Amino acid sequence: MSRISTQALPERLRALPGAARLIDALGGEDVVWVVGGAVRDVLLRRDPVELDLVVEGDAPALARRCAARLGGETTVHERFGTATVAAPGLRFDLAGARRERYERPGALPEVELGATIDEDLQRRDFTVNAIAVRLSDGEVVRHEQALEDLEARVLRVLHPRSFLDDPTRLLRLVRYVARLGFAIELETRGWAADAVGGGALGTVTGSRLGTELRLLAREQQPVAACGLEGLRIGPALLPGFAVDPDVIDRALALCPPDGERGLLTLAACCTAAKADPLSARLDELGFPAGERAALVDAATRAPALAIALADPALEQRSRLWALLRRERPETVALAGAQGPAESARRWLEDVRHVRLEISGEDLVAAGLEGPDVGRGLERALAAALDGLAAGREEQLAAAIGADL
Repeated sequence: MSRISTQALPERLRALPGAARLIDALGGEDVVWVVGGAVRDVLLRRDPVELDLVVEGDAPALARRCAARLGGETTVHERFGTATVAAPGLRFDLAGARRERYERPGALPEVELGATIDEDLQRRDFTVNAIAVRLSDGEVVRHEQALEDLEARVLRVLHPRSFLDDPTRLLRLVRYVARLGFAIELETRGWAADAVGGGALGTVTGSRLGTELRLLAREQQPVAACGLEGLRIGPALLPGFAVDPDVIDRALALCPPDGERGLLTLAACCTAAKADPLSARLDELGFPAGERAALVDAATRAPALAIALADPALEQRSRLWALLRRERPETVALAGAQGPAESARRWLEDVRHVRLEISGEDLVAAGLEGPDVGRGLERALAAALDGLAAGREEQLAAAIGADL
């Protein structure tokens, strides 16, 4: 018997920020349940990101009643049985309880509305997410194994075909391992391995896999990356996928605030890939063009750049600027993780942030034209970086000196 108790769960849910107002907005309706991750996180004494609400019955109709009470607006998707209520200072989504059926492996499910909350829980991904609390009176409904698995800190799917029906659950499995620090239940691990080995990921559209992969990349690294490799999910998704946790740790330690940590982690796992196959695969996975370019650039340029960073001449700041001025921060962070970290750190934290006190307009006013303006600014910046032109007049002299 699990020692995790749901006795205080309703009170703890109602004490969450905004929950009391939400309950008032629902007007005491006894068909609304909080489900899934929010309930799980409260039981684990973690702060939930949001409340997922399921309605036993007509969610759009309830949404309209709530909007009328609040003087707000309703956005309804009748086909999916979902609705959004937006009122001053309050916004929430309602979804009708449903049953799901998969026509074939990897296909989107056929949805049947009008289910009970018990039936709705049976379609969930893992037992620890199959818990619901009714807002009106605090009644708790759960999968029979849910509390025991929460206490044991394990992830268990609800049936043997779970990963075949929806292979994106394979990536969610790794995501929850990284986020919660849970282990994978033994049978679940076996079913996951069988699904990957049997090509289940190939039955899902690339865009769905890419969405899950980008979500996963935002979780704790390198735990998530190691999970992708351990279950052979990463090699099935991306060319050249291999994990070096130490390299990922060093790269993330160098990653600046304007760097994309998730993309950096994925890039660190793809340094053995060629640019064209990697770019093509990321395109198939629906990665936006900017993210695709950053990931490919870091993965394929960092190894050679790591060698270049070992040049002793880079002690001169202008040389470091000349080498790295067109590189993305993710590329430099990964190069520093594979080579001299100090050179990468100096660039990311110091050199790239140096700004001149003069502009192109100043050089035009001084008589420079066309390409000479850009070359003049480069000379001025090099002088400033090397401590030879600290102020405006010195920088202007450095910029125009070679053209006098």
